[in-house]
Amino acid sequence: MTPARRDVDVRGALREPDLPRTAKVRTGALRTGWTTGTCTSAAAKAAVAALVSGLTQASVEVALPSGRRVTFPLARCTRAGDGWETVVIKDAGDDPDVTDGAHLTVTVRWAAGPGVHLRSGPGVGTVTKPGLGLDVGGPAINPVPRRMIGAAIGEVTDPQTRGVDVTVSVPGGDQLARRTTNPRLGIVGGISILGTTGIVRPFSTASWRASVLQAVDVMAAQGERTCVLTTGGRTERAARRLLPHLHEVCFVEVGDFSGNAVDRAVDRGVGEVVFVGMAGKLTKLAAGIMMTHWTRSRVDTDVLAAVTARAGGDRSLVADVRAANTARHAYELWAQAGIAAGVADLLCAQVADNLRAWSRDRLNVHAVLVDFDTLEPVGASRHAPLGERGGGR
Repeated sequence: MTPARRDVDVRGALREPDLPRTAKVRTGALRTGWTTGTCTSAAAKAAVAALVSGLTQASVEVALPSGRRVTFPLARCTRAGDGWETVVIKDAGDDPDVTDGAHLTVTVRWAAGPGVHLRSGPGVGTVTKPGLGLDVGGPAINPVPRRMIGAAIGEVTDPQTRGVDVTVSVPGGDQLARRTTNPRLGIVGGISILGTTGIVRPFSTASWRASVLQAVDVMAAQGERTCVLTTGGRTERAARRLLPHLHEVCFVEVGDFSGNAVDRAVDRGVGEVVFVGMAGKLTKLAAGIMMTHWTRSRVDTDVLAAVTARAGGDRSLVADVRAANTARHAYELWAQAGIAAGVADLLCAQVADNLRAWSRDRLNVHAVLVDFDTLEPVGASRHAPLGERGGGR
């Protein structure tokens, strides 16, 4: 059997639905912005231009990976000892980016040897763990921004003829980093310099998906073999209580990208996945929907009604669940009827089966449903880690 055919056989009923047309249009009027990588490359080029010419720069033009060229004003361009320092203020557009307004600061001076030598200054993180595709001990400047910085400097001078020391700083970056996943990824002391296209697209699913994949990479690089997928901060707290012996890198907030996380876990040789969530996300996964954002999929109350019947619910309860406004409403009906634990077990078993099928049976998968309010475990798939049940029992 060929791999392509197997993919059809195993995943046929599992899907990642397209974004609805209304949702695609919704972000069209939002203003795009610039990544920290683009801003840093602009500041670096301007600083080197000042270093070469001895003249203050007012603005600078750089190329994005696509080839498009963009001009940035400089917030500052001043001498700094035997070098120059420039600042570009990041504009993230309409994206709620924690680094919006950050002062991307680059200090340059001639180096003793050839090449572009990148260093992290105050507010830019240092890599302390493997799995990020960056040297441990080096600055948290991702590969594409590194290439952009090198290319931008190369438009002004040939660093192979005369090398350049480039120090990237972000005032207050250590505080900003606390609002990112950097501490968990082993990036200490500040933010990362990021970007693949050079452009920040408002509310980008691509950037969130990338952060999920990166988190799985770091977990696997630490030698951990159990990946705990959660849908957000509250379910992660519940998962940590359930599995206190696991290292913090094992817990990955997947948001709506369960399928992508499972794929990455398979690629990285992870042996076990535990999914911890509430009724809404679990119902979508039980229905075989791997992308669970509300704009892409709705809770299928037929799935809820079916597990209600299998758990022993009478016809009246099944009808009420099928007519429920939300998964939470259905959950409350189960709790009132005293069958929440039984339904949760069945729902979790279905989720585990679907995620296992999505992995092509290459992962041992468990699922746990936790209560909306107490975050206590209510039900789980067979052999899943589950302590004292609470919530809707």
